[in-house]
Amino acid sequence: MCVTNLLYNVGARDENPEKTGFAHLFEHLMFGGSVNIPSFDTPLQKASGENNAFTSNDITNYYITLPCENIETALWLESDRMLRLDFSEKSLSVQKGVVIEEFKQRYLNQPYGDSWLKLRPVAYENHPYRWATIGKEISHIENACLDDVIQFFETYYNPSNAVLCIAGNIGFDEAKRLTEKWFGDIPAGPVNPNTYPRETVKPNRRELTITADVPQNAIYMAFNMVERMHPSYFAFDLLSDILSGSDSSRFTKKLVKEAGLFTHVQAYLTGDIDEGLFVVEGKLAAGISFEDAEKSVLEILNDIKTNGIPENELEKVKNKTVTSNLFSKTSVLNKAMGLCYAHRLGDPNLINTEVSQLKTITSDMIRSVCESYLLKNNHVVLKYKNQHESPVSA
Repeated sequence: MCVTNLLYNVGARDENPEKTGFAHLFEHLMFGGSVNIPSFDTPLQKASGENNAFTSNDITNYYITLPCENIETALWLESDRMLRLDFSEKSLSVQKGVVIEEFKQRYLNQPYGDSWLKLRPVAYENHPYRWATIGKEISHIENACLDDVIQFFETYYNPSNAVLCIAGNIGFDEAKRLTEKWFGDIPAGPVNPNTYPRETVKPNRRELTITADVPQNAIYMAFNMVERMHPSYFAFDLLSDILSGSDSSRFTKKLVKEAGLFTHVQAYLTGDIDEGLFVVEGKLAAGISFEDAEKSVLEILNDIKTNGIPENELEKVKNKTVTSNLFSKTSVLNKAMGLCYAHRLGDPNLINTEVSQLKTITSDMIRSVCESYLLKNNHVVLKYKNQHESPVSA
């Protein structure tokens, strides 16, 4: 088997604040047919191939898996839609309908679905991470016109703004020859400068409350953290696993099993290229106040700041993270995705050095990020309240 992975250097952060959701809309439009290929899936299925894509705030990524003897089918398909999509009012209308339905189903008509639509604008005031990949609101997609879409395509979907990886049972010389054959005559196009407003340090805790028909109360605590290439990034990564990576992690053991404050609680990173968020998200047990829930989370963080992480606990989490990293590279598709993303970060060799970076993280580094980023009383707290629940005393 072989894989083609094509990463475009465009995400939700590159959108006009008044026309959001375009990067994700394009993820759908790219499967709507190109100038010479009216149906993307039909020739791929005949070649025994599979494909998919995803969009984030930073990138849009397309991938195809198929037998190596049919690799040219994948390159033909990708090059033709990079050259020019078959833009039409009909195709745009169809894909707008799909995205609008997804917006309603996943974000508006699902319990807690709009949490990130509410949280991001409070966590970010300047940076375009302040809106979700789906967009700020449905009207931005509803009002998208063909001229807007064509302009977005011509700005970002070109060879200069893309990273291609071909992985699997194919030699380098052949991969290079085929790439030049299928992509060599496409105009280079402009490069995304990736310049965005930086966030200012926020000196105060911000809070908002949503009351809705949800199964139980939930709390979201979002802390601004470092960018993806910062030396402390993996300290945050390991800390999230120390807090909630297993049944014996601190949140699960102390807040769920022992104190019974939460029915479920987890910590995770948004993993953005620019300064992202360290998030604690939990569902409160019946009768527990939001104040007690937040206090219990901060107490555990403060204990780590004061006492650090015992060496055996840190080693256990490192081993699990390293093992997961290495096992993921047994997949050809994961290798291809990892190489493209590492190149987008500035160094393809990062795919080989991540494990060694993880191993260098110490207890003192984790204590430092707790003190410097997570215990400054400058985070966002979103309280998601069940509208049917009786008032809870603090």
